[in-house]
Amino acid sequence: MKNIQTIVDKVFNRMTNKKSIHEGVLLVENTSGDFSYCKKYGDKDLDTPFLIASITKLCTTACVFILMEQGKLSLEDPLSKYVQKETIRNLHTYKGNDYSRHLTLHHLLFQTSGLPDVSDEGVSNIRKHVIHNDKYYSFDELIKMTKQQKPHFSPMHTKRAHYSSVNFDLLGKVVEKITQTSLNDVYKQFIFEPLELKHSYLPKSEHAFIPEVYYKNATLHRPKFIRSCNGSGGVVSNARECMIFIKAFFSGKLFSKAIFNEFKGANKLQFSMFPIQYGAGYMRIPLGGLANLFMGKGELVGHSGSTGSFAFYYPRQDLFFVGDVNQMSNPGLPVRLAMQLAMGMK
Repeated sequence: MKNIQTIVDKVFNRMTNKKSIHEGVLLVENTSGDFSYCKKYGDKDLDTPFLIASITKLCTTACVFILMEQGKLSLEDPLSKYVQKETIRNLHTYKGNDYSRHLTLHHLLFQTSGLPDVSDEGVSNIRKHVIHNDKYYSFDELIKMTKQQKPHFSPMHTKRAHYSSVNFDLLGKVVEKITQTSLNDVYKQFIFEPLELKHSYLPKSEHAFIPEVYYKNATLHRPKFIRSCNGSGGVVSNARECMIFIKAFFSGKLFSKAIFNEFKGANKLQFSMFPIQYGAGYMRIPLGGLANLFMGKGELVGHSGSTGSFAFYYPRQDLFFVGDVNQMSNPGLPVRLAMQLAMGMK
């Protein structure tokens, strides 16, 4: 294990030597916990709260799978079964055809709906606005902005995927509709309480503690915006509890591991997210392809967040990489960190 520690030290130190990184934490463990190694930088440690951002999508995915095992939904269910007709109407109009009623939960979970990502695209581009102002976006506002942009393809193109947070905002609403309770309470009931995560939460109000995020050298406090993210990116946690969650997600502690075999396909995302592929509610990153000059082996599965957060499993070496580098000016940083860690484990 000394060799692993040496690799972790080298990769983490190289990342935190970047001028853009002001703090960070990395926790590496195997499934049993026999091996556990932590690296800290700045004021961050294992128990420091941070925005897990899009790792939240794994929480929503877990809830969907749990409800599926309970027989309360099917991935083939049309979205219109759970969301009001007015919300669905004209949500997906592509080349003059309205595909809105053809959208299924499968399309949302696999990022194959073709819907645009208003958080990162077009005139609305919420990400750019949030840098300068804190604003709350209601679910209805997010849907309205989505309707104002063009989809990238029809949901009938099963080989195409486009990363869009609105897919998981919609799934969050589906979960709330089925359970007849808030997503905050569903996360508590399905994930946080069973795993005894006492410091992980989906903020209920702007008065809840919301960690600051770095954008270049500036710190941003955006409690209103974070409340807008819900099922796509709103959870606050820490490295210790994030590790517990990612292990439970892939080990069968929350839902049957058989689901990963049942829904094992993945598609390449848009070019800007290369080489990331998207499977059943989680990222898959092949390590042996052209992007890595065929030098890596196996793949990473899990998720990263635009704020610098990451939670990945490397099955080939049975290692989990969890942490945060707290920098939203470059969403690719946590992905590169996880890839470099895995590729160093030869």
